[in-house]
Amino acid sequence: MATNPVSDAPRSALIRWLLAYGTFAVPQAAGPIAYALLAIPLTGDPGSGAAIVLAITVAQVVGAVPIARLGRQRNAVAFLKLLVALRMLALAAVALLAAAGAPFTLILVAAALAGSVNGAAFGYLRSVLNYVVAASNLPRALGLAATIGEFTFVAAPVAASLLGTINPVFALLALGALGTLPVVLVPGISHARAAAPADGGGSLVRPAILLWLACTVANSAVVSSIEIGAVSLAMNYGFPPAMGFIFTVALCVASVAGGVWVSVRNRTPGRSAVLLYLALMGAGASLIAAQLSVAATIVGAVIVGCFLAPLSTYYSLMLDALAPPHRKAELFALARTANAVGIILTSTSLTLTSLLVTQTVATALILAATVTVAIAFFATGKTAP
Repeated sequence: MATNPVSDAPRSALIRWLLAYGTFAVPQAAGPIAYALLAIPLTGDPGSGAAIVLAITVAQVVGAVPIARLGRQRNAVAFLKLLVALRMLALAAVALLAAAGAPFTLILVAAALAGSVNGAAFGYLRSVLNYVVAASNLPRALGLAATIGEFTFVAAPVAASLLGTINPVFALLALGALGTLPVVLVPGISHARAAAPADGGGSLVRPAILLWLACTVANSAVVSSIEIGAVSLAMNYGFPPAMGFIFTVALCVASVAGGVWVSVRNRTPGRSAVLLYLALMGAGASLIAAQLSVAATIVGAVIVGCFLAPLSTYYSLMLDALAPPHRKAELFALARTANAVGIILTSTSLTLTSLLVTQTVATALILAATVTVAIAFFATGKTAP
């Protein structure tokens, strides 16, 4: 997306965008628990919920960039609202098929339809922020977004647990409806269109971009190993499935605190801080993978959560700076795809192997990302590659 003047944008536009950002994430935040509870009466196995998450995220990987490209010449806000509405229709189909006792394969197909537009929708939602705030205030705005987004990841699993124990189908419909609120919340911006390419192109496949996309994958793998594995973690420690939210709440409350810190600071961290954040996230992931006790697992989730917002904000700022002006929405969709790849890795591992293997793989990925970033930083001698 082109960089546009935002001096005339009222503060209410940012507030509305932030609320849209938070509600957009409701289906994803509630998904791991909502789908696990939905799957229990259908297959008898909460792990089948991970298969639904996998279908959504695989479809997101496939559809994110191509669908984002379709909207390049359209108004970003209007295209975003179309994609969000299509996602709701697909989620409603998942719920209704489950209520009708349809074959699980059909439910997976409907879930994939919802996922196919999710990445592109996020790409446009993130790109719209460039029209709402000045570049100097992006760290603060992204920190606020992380705070609100993580509040969503605190509230949505709890809501999914409470509503899902009453009626999993109703829970999915209600939480999906909340995820459609961006249709009315995102402010209209008539000039929110991508500029024509000045140089005829602008590749997204560059080492610096790939570095932060790889880090996004690692972050996502660690976080999703907690979120998707929450029900399995609860059962592993002898709790009922609905108690899985205690681990996601610990993760997300800590992430809210990290987002507040980013907002107050409103600065891009230096390379030493980024490396420290990555190393500490690796330590938290290692503690979770050790499966020492409920308390130790919660502490590990808190450590991971504390550095989630600072790192995700940093990645977003780096990608924003590296993106060709006319391909920002596509790159943000690609970042969402990278996030989905992390979810795919943990979903697949949890479906085919075990919780322990899944957590070990996630830990290995974040430690590998830490080493890779360290090599890149020390090779270039710069704060950002």
